[in-house]
Amino acid sequence: MRVMGIDCGGEITGYGIVEQREGHKLRHVCSGAIRMSAREPLAERLTKVFRELGEVIAQHQPEVVAIEDVFYSANVKSALKLGQVRGVAMLAASWHGLRVAEYAPLAIKSAVTGYGKAEKHQVASMVALLLELAEAPQPPDVADALAIAICHLHTASTIDRQRAPAGTR
Repeated sequence: MRVMGIDCGGEITGYGIVEQREGHKLRHVCSGAIRMSAREPLAERLTKVFRELGEVIAQHQPEVVAIEDVFYSANVKSALKLGQVRGVAMLAASWHGLRVAEYAPLAIKSAVTGYGKAEKHQVASMVALLLELAEAPQPPDVADALAIAICHLHTASTIDRQRAPAGTR
C-alpha cells in the first residue's frame, strides 16, 4: 500500500509518501514542503497547495491520502487559515479520486512513537528510524507528514489483521 501523508500549515504544508511492502517493511517514496509567503494573497497560496499536491499525487500515485484531523486552537485566525489549507488538500486528493483518512494528533504520535504526547523531535527521530533515513526530515512539517502516512499504514495493517478469518493470520 502507498500512502500520502499531508501536514497542513499556513506557511508550510509538508507531504510525504510511504509505501508498505510485504513483511510490513516501510519505504520512503518521496517527501517535501510547499512554502507559501504571507505576502501572497490567500487565494494564490491555496492554488499553489492544490497544484503542487496534485502534481505529487499524479507523479507518485498514492492509493490513499492521510491528513491530521482538526484540532482546537486559541488563535481563531490561524485556525481558519489552517482549515482552508486542509480543505484544499482534501480537495486535491478527492480531485484525483483518492480517499482521505483523518487522524487525531494523539493517534499519529502514538502510532509512530508509542506515546501520544511525544515531542516533535521524538516523532521526527522515529520517522527517520522507521524509514531508515540518514537524518530526520526537515522542515518538521515533512517529518509530521511522513508520520501521518505511517500512522495510516499501521492502522490499516491492524484493521486488515482483525478482518482476517481465524487461522489465516
